[in-house]
Amino acid sequence: MLRPSTQRYSVTRPLYSEDAFEDEHAKVYRKHKTFLHHVIQYFTCTSERAKNTAISLLPIIGWMKTYSFKEWLLNDILSGVSTGLVAVLQGLAFSLLASIPTWYGLYAAFFPVIMYFFLGTSRHISVGSFPVLSLMVGAVVTRLVPDEGLPANITAFEGLTKEEQRVLVSASLTFLVGLFQLGMGLLQVGFIVMYLSDTLISGFTTAAAVHILISQLKFVLGLTVPGFSGPLSIIYTLESVFTQITSTNIHDLVTSIVVMVMVLGVKEINDRFKSKLKVPIPIEIIMTVIACGVSYAFNFSENHGVDVVGKIPNTFESPIAPSLQVFQMAAVDAFPIAIVGFAVAFAVAKVYSVKHDYVIDGNQELIAFGASNIFGGAFKSLAASTALSRSAVQESTGGKTQVAGLLSAIIVLVVILGIGFLLEPLPKSVLGAVVIVNLKGMLMQVVTVPYLWKKDRPDCIVWVGTCLAAIFLGLDIGLAVGLGLELLTVVFRAQFPRCSVLANISGTDIYRDRKDYVNIYEPEGVKIFRIPSPIFFANIDFFRDKLKDAVGFNPLRILRKRNKAVKKMKKLLKKGDNEDLETALANLRASTTESKVNWNAELPANIQVPPVNIHSLVLDFSVVSFLDISALKGLKAAIKEFIRINVDVYIVGCDPYIIEKLRNCKFFDDEIKTSIFFLTIHDAMLFINESHPPKTVTVFILHTVLHAE
Repeated sequence: MLRPSTQRYSVTRPLYSEDAFEDEHAKVYRKHKTFLHHVIQYFTCTSERAKNTAISLLPIIGWMKTYSFKEWLLNDILSGVSTGLVAVLQGLAFSLLASIPTWYGLYAAFFPVIMYFFLGTSRHISVGSFPVLSLMVGAVVTRLVPDEGLPANITAFEGLTKEEQRVLVSASLTFLVGLFQLGMGLLQVGFIVMYLSDTLISGFTTAAAVHILISQLKFVLGLTVPGFSGPLSIIYTLESVFTQITSTNIHDLVTSIVVMVMVLGVKEINDRFKSKLKVPIPIEIIMTVIACGVSYAFNFSENHGVDVVGKIPNTFESPIAPSLQVFQMAAVDAFPIAIVGFAVAFAVAKVYSVKHDYVIDGNQELIAFGASNIFGGAFKSLAASTALSRSAVQESTGGKTQVAGLLSAIIVLVVILGIGFLLEPLPKSVLGAVVIVNLKGMLMQVVTVPYLWKKDRPDCIVWVGTCLAAIFLGLDIGLAVGLGLELLTVVFRAQFPRCSVLANISGTDIYRDRKDYVNIYEPEGVKIFRIPSPIFFANIDFFRDKLKDAVGFNPLRILRKRNKAVKKMKKLLKKGDNEDLETALANLRASTTESKVNWNAELPANIQVPPVNIHSLVLDFSVVSFLDISALKGLKAAIKEFIRINVDVYIVGCDPYIIEKLRNCKFFDDEIKTSIFFLTIHDAMLFINESHPPKTVTVFILHTVLHAE
């Protein structure tokens, strides 16, 4: 194989302007479909399309056809059991974040999983409660049903206890989240997740982890802390915790510390030896069993005042209808919950789909999660998404399909109906410790800040701004702030692009930024200006200012100076017979057309006009993807300013569709013609060297080399 430095290629072709290229190469005419045609096509039904739609809406039909019972079933069973045990523990723990009784967290590991089994396109994510979503639900719950004071004025609250009121709020909110997700899925707007960048999600989840950590302090320390919501709620929570710090329950604290140390230690072992361990050590389950046994043996609840899980009903509760009043009061909160839940689940699903080589559908995922949350909300479940750690367990233990998810739901079912009573003595401080330990991955995302600051400062600002806003102003406002910052960075990058002046790499047809290379030649009398972004109303003035900086003068100012110079000389002539002035005016028009004069000639009477040291300007449009009407007008004005001071303007690499738009918008006239467009910079440079023969030996050599190619 040849080394790159020894490879050569040679191409011989005519010099092409856009006009010459179109004359020589006929374009294919393509008839564009009308809006009516698209509507008719969308509602046209065929047997093949009906089949594809059915498979799309029920992905289980597709993957069950290829399910290998011999190779996959055992792996799915093992994965389902492991994931189910983790789902039970996390369901109990995450329900604390939502400020509802613990067993409702188990419902989130059962009802949504059943629905996702039929509708989901990911084969590896574990559907169920997610700490960030649980916390966002909890903020709404505590706002409508506060720990202290009267609940919101909702008719459906009449005759219900505080716990039942909170469950109604949680279930109604989950139902509404599902409606939002289902609606977005049916409207095919799964692309909306693209507006949540990895940087934004990282900063947001880090802030959520801080909120979760603070919210679990009351369980770890055994304190009674009222729930706060809204801006600065984290400050009020910390204030309440520290004012009661002397009332810490030492049994809760010691139990939490022991559980956290053991779980963190064994998780580290699992990570270090994951290649040798077929199944990770289920340390969380082990510590839960031990804590239940110790709590039951020493009667922690009565003897030491430890808050425990308590009674877990061994049956499912009847489904309920959501409250429309809760819908009205929580609609603003439900939409960001729907977006965050889908974004996190889709991001995790995308990772596993790439790893295991299959395709996921964003719109179908929205439909699947929407239906799952509607179904779960009707049965008082928490809002469902996916937890990263639980999905990792399902995938790492050999799970191949959502059969593993279905089996995990069966494990949860067994716990609810059969052995849930064994978890009744479990201290809530243990659940709090488990939650805190599972925050490690999200909290460690803070180490990306120095990297972002060095590599991409706008992204770093998005991360830090989102994180701080979400911590101090609340998760909902924080998400809105993050989106605002993200859009500002996009606008900033597009509005203030890095424009550059190009020069020729000697002996080649390659043109690069003149500041970046040593062996580079800038053609005499020519400026090559690159615009590395779309040109639109917000950046057209910036583009024109940068263009003036690049050429070193303001063409409009030059034109005004020249007009003033001509008027001044004419006035001097009228005052008297001045042969020098007559000769000067004659020389100004020598060897030129009537509309152009040679302003490089010496001017009499100390008349000064700023010099113009270029005769040609090349605009590289190779990365300009679109022009709007405002930019079109500004570009036309800028080109005319240069033409009127005898500077020829050429545009290269322009997309044919932009040229077509220019034609349709009456861009071309007597001054600006289609002949100024060339295929490449090199084509334009060859044409310029023909129009303006080189004057120095160096330029002459370059001119000869260019034509020899």
